[in-house]
Amino acid sequence: MTSIPPDYIVDRRNLRRKLSFWRVIAFAAVLLGIVIAGLRITGGAPGTRLIPHIARLSIEGVITGDKDTLKLIDDIGNSHASAVLLEIESPGGTTTGAERLFDALRRLAKKKPLVSVIGTVGASGGYIAALGADEIFAEGNSLVGSIGVLFQIPNVSKLLDHIGVQVESVKSSPLKAAPSGYEPTSEAAKQALNALVIDSYDWFKGLVKDRRHMSDAELASVADGRVFTGRQGVGLKLVDKLGGEREAIEWLESEKGIRKGLAVQDWKKGRSLERLGIFGAAARLAELFGLESLARNFDRLDLAQTLGVLDGPLAIWQADQLQ
Repeated sequence: MTSIPPDYIVDRRNLRRKLSFWRVIAFAAVLLGIVIAGLRITGGAPGTRLIPHIARLSIEGVITGDKDTLKLIDDIGNSHASAVLLEIESPGGTTTGAERLFDALRRLAKKKPLVSVIGTVGASGGYIAALGADEIFAEGNSLVGSIGVLFQIPNVSKLLDHIGVQVESVKSSPLKAAPSGYEPTSEAAKQALNALVIDSYDWFKGLVKDRRHMSDAELASVADGRVFTGRQGVGLKLVDKLGGEREAIEWLESEKGIRKGLAVQDWKKGRSLERLGIFGAAARLAELFGLESLARNFDRLDLAQTLGVLDGPLAIWQADQLQ
């Protein structure tokens, strides 16, 4: 029987140790990759929230006042953030959603200094969100304003007549489920909707007048539904100062006593793929693999998909969202 040399046994043991070491390293690398991917999808970030920082909160796309956003705002209020930087890229959304968002931001502003920065567009409900801050910054060519309320419903009655389809209904009263879109809107229904729109419009105007300290004449000059550039907005009292994130942070430091050099930490709501639409899910996956341009295109399609299912009065600037 041939004996095994001691050197061979030692070499085998060393080899096994090396293989075990690299297996552990490989497993750790895979685990780290999964964690990083999960963080990028859900909007999480490694723990810098337990130390003083400036919280960056982004309001993007159509505003619905969803529970996740409202909870995120509440979490920031209870965090170690020293101040909040509100970045707005939104044409607006539902009036109720904008109201919920505004109320949540005002509660946050009572706890921490809050400054808003309007990017490309902060119109209608997006501008309502900006009103929740203590100071509003915008770029010179940002689009702001669009103070107004809209109620739209497609009327397909002529199309149905053309193809020979008639929708019949039995209603408890003439204004029940009016307008339906299956028949021409009656004058009584138009008047009822007009009263609804005017009531929400008066609320919107009152918000602007109060938050921007405007006279009736100043309010009348901006409340006809138009959008303005940031430069125009300064003169019209819709915007406080021109600038972006850097200028907003300097304002927090000089006017609110926020310590210089604080890190800016993104706060994002969790975004599981199950909660996103098909285009939103595709955008998050494209973003995960560094395909930013493709992700933006999917986000635009997701926005168009969302606009198509909104119901009720809207505070939204409806330019071509796919441009």
